[in-house]
Amino acid sequence: MKKIFLLLAITAITASATAQKVNKADSTQLRNIFDVALLNGKSYDWLDYLSNEIGGRLSGSVQADRAVRYTEKELNELGLDKVWLQPVMVPKWTRGFKEYAYIETAPGRTSVVNICALGGSVPTPPTGLKTEVIEVQNFEDLERFGREQIEGKIVFYNRPMQADLIQTFEAYGGCVDQRYAGAMEAAKYGAVGIVVRSMNLRQDDFPHTGSMSYGDTPPGQRIPACAISTNDADYLSNALSLKPDLKFYFKQSCQTHEDVESYNVIGEITGSVYPNKYIVVGGHLDSWDLGDGAHDDGAGCVQSMEVLRLLKQTNYKPKHSIRVVLFMNEENGLRGGRKYAEEARLKNEKHIFALESDAGGFTPRGFSFDTDDANFKQIESWKPLFKPYLIHFFEKGGSGADIGPLKDGTVVLAGLRPDSQRYFDYHHAANDTFDAVNKRELELGGATMASLVYLIDKYGIKNETTEVKN
Repeated sequence: MKKIFLLLAITAITASATAQKVNKADSTQLRNIFDVALLNGKSYDWLDYLSNEIGGRLSGSVQADRAVRYTEKELNELGLDKVWLQPVMVPKWTRGFKEYAYIETAPGRTSVVNICALGGSVPTPPTGLKTEVIEVQNFEDLERFGREQIEGKIVFYNRPMQADLIQTFEAYGGCVDQRYAGAMEAAKYGAVGIVVRSMNLRQDDFPHTGSMSYGDTPPGQRIPACAISTNDADYLSNALSLKPDLKFYFKQSCQTHEDVESYNVIGEITGSVYPNKYIVVGGHLDSWDLGDGAHDDGAGCVQSMEVLRLLKQTNYKPKHSIRVVLFMNEENGLRGGRKYAEEARLKNEKHIFALESDAGGFTPRGFSFDTDDANFKQIESWKPLFKPYLIHFFEKGGSGADIGPLKDGTVVLAGLRPDSQRYFDYHHAANDTFDAVNKRELELGGATMASLVYLIDKYGIKNETTEVKN
């Protein structure tokens, strides 16, 4: 009996020593990753080029193609095992000449306001569109006013993001329907155009674009749609309260073209033990055209590229194959994310984990995970490794739009969660530019992602089989 107790004690001590050794090794590796990122990072330089030398990268544009070629070149220079382009057909929409709008309170008395066309909108007539305005908060208001009061007018959607919600993405989700489906719904009541309050928590003069849909509305019944800045939305609302019969004029010359070929950009470090099991990290290479897409999502792309560079620079040899995927067409179609998942299934590729960065280059706070309880429990056990970097917000929830099509019930999906309080100040607007990104915050995000990828690769996921497939 004494021998059994002695054996158990030795086993416990050995297990404890092994656990301490593993934790120390992991802590050291994370420290190495953060040191390289903060002292010798590349993400900020890559973002500088994407933003300032290429600019806004709307799907189907010359700038999007230049971004594909540039990132392919940079990934090749990292010495990865594989780099390739994955063709994908994407929509092409062009903004045309700068939009123009004004409020007319009396003949000859006008005030110019800041607008931009929503992505995918049809143009106004060549001479513009001027008529009365009806202000609504939601689709229920459309039903309440009915065709009798809406027909022939411009519908003004003025529901703001809910400022008392701490999670700003929740506030965004609570009002984005008016932008996405506003034109489709207003057209049912005979509206001739829509103006949507920008999805922005700040008061400023920047209109914010974004995707919209006409659903099954026949082409001849589609109405032009624009966003108005938050300052001008308040001005228009106040003016309507004083003069309900004022006129709103706007002109935009946007156009939808035939689909064109573009690419997802993919780079891979082949796994040393499980080469046919894949870990993906990525962001979307396309952006809207008003700014240069520095936060949305140039930051996520360069952070994802940096993950593979950091693993190589710290001499880590991954067990699984680790891919960076720079997805095309997240903003107005999600074609790149769907194409990647489709080809992965056709090739019978086994993905165990996918991580996306698409919430801006701000200070990282942690991650959200779309996974089961067993995997989340394992991931939560790593929080102490992130705590020294003040990055230990781990919760179950969403992941990312581009990696969403990979969901199959087994793959673990995750999204980097930076501090989101300033994100919607820049989202889809002309001020989403390189100067709005802080170098240190961007680099911390890349190191945070690399650290999680390292831990997933080392320990695997709970439903992963152990056989090696060659």
